[in-house]
Amino acid sequence: MKKQILGLSIATAFALPVAAQQSVEVLHWWTSGSEAAALSVLKDNLEKQGVKWNDMPVAGGGGEAAMTAVRARVTSGNPPTAVQMMGFDLSDWAKQGVLSDLNELAMKQGWNKVVPAAVQRFSKFNGKWIAVPVNLHSTNWIWANKEVLTKAGVMTEPMTWDEFIAAAEKVQKAGFIAIAHGGQPWQDATVFDGVALATGGPDYYRKAFVELDPKALNSPTTEKVFERMAQLRRFVDKDFSGRDWNVASGMVISGKAGFQMMGDWAKGEFINAKKIPGKDFLCFRTPGSQGSVSFNTDQFAMFKVGGDKGAAQIKLASAIMDPAFQTAFNVVKGSVPARTDVPDTAFDDCGKKGMKDLAEASKKNTLVGSIGHGHAVPASIKNAFYDVITRHFNGQIDSKKAVAEMLSAAKN
Repeated sequence: MKKQILGLSIATAFALPVAAQQSVEVLHWWTSGSEAAALSVLKDNLEKQGVKWNDMPVAGGGGEAAMTAVRARVTSGNPPTAVQMMGFDLSDWAKQGVLSDLNELAMKQGWNKVVPAAVQRFSKFNGKWIAVPVNLHSTNWIWANKEVLTKAGVMTEPMTWDEFIAAAEKVQKAGFIAIAHGGQPWQDATVFDGVALATGGPDYYRKAFVELDPKALNSPTTEKVFERMAQLRRFVDKDFSGRDWNVASGMVISGKAGFQMMGDWAKGEFINAKKIPGKDFLCFRTPGSQGSVSFNTDQFAMFKVGGDKGAAQIKLASAIMDPAFQTAFNVVKGSVPARTDVPDTAFDDCGKKGMKDLAEASKKNTLVGSIGHGHAVPASIKNAFYDVITRHFNGQIDSKKAVAEMLSAAKN
């Protein structure tokens, strides 16, 4: 007898007549122009299969408002079909026993072979698929205005930390802001991702900030990470506090600043401004972190729903993992596919580099969850890390004190 999922086998799910007017209710926080455009690709795909898309956008880039809305729906016994989630939120919901078992579909379509193991850590619970990854964003990127660098006499891409600092000094001396940055805790922590990887490498990063090993945290390497963060502070302008990330991107785009250390969502700002990778702007890994990738991934958690809703849910999950959708979505979003077998043909130079880096990092086990974006440690510890990183960046504590406080935060 064929194994059943949500009361329906895969074969039955795909065989149901269009006349049944299947529908999915999708809760997400992709409400900006580019994000909505990316999501419409999925909506159109499903509607061609006769599945009606009921959109539930909840504004708020971090998803906190969305999670509040989900709790209310689940408590009332009427969960959405799918909910956009990230990181440890997935396992938190899975522990409550309210997420679907997608294993039959995953096995049939070979998801285990094409999704990096580091991503599967969040897509699965107790060995079963409970969510579908849409993309992979990585955080250890630097974005640079090529014209500004040329004017400053920076003619080659910095490959080491010392070369990057020397380049930043040249940009500053040439009268530009060296590093465009927004003084918000998550932005400070995003920079910290790249600096930690560049300073200690992926094994140190994993031990210290994922496994929370006391020896790795309380080490000269961690102190050096903070010393490098203090180095970067010298290159940030005085008005950085509270600045949104996209405003910082705009400073690089307009030629006011040379560099920005930010995740690959920044690329969307450059593309929207009609800038061309390699010609107008450069994208490269935080010098010293080449070969490693710090990531976060957007996923759709599939909630337990019954009857014909289950059939539509299977179609939704399959549509998300379709290579054509993964390409179309991520070209628009600025991220790279969650599958490592998708051709890079449709992607620009930065996208191609991101896909190549991901495949290499997945193969070499140098793909690590982002500290700044909730894929290294649960929210309570992440927020405690934020506090230490930001207070140190603002000069309120020195590097030795920061190391001690990170160690203390890891014990929370």
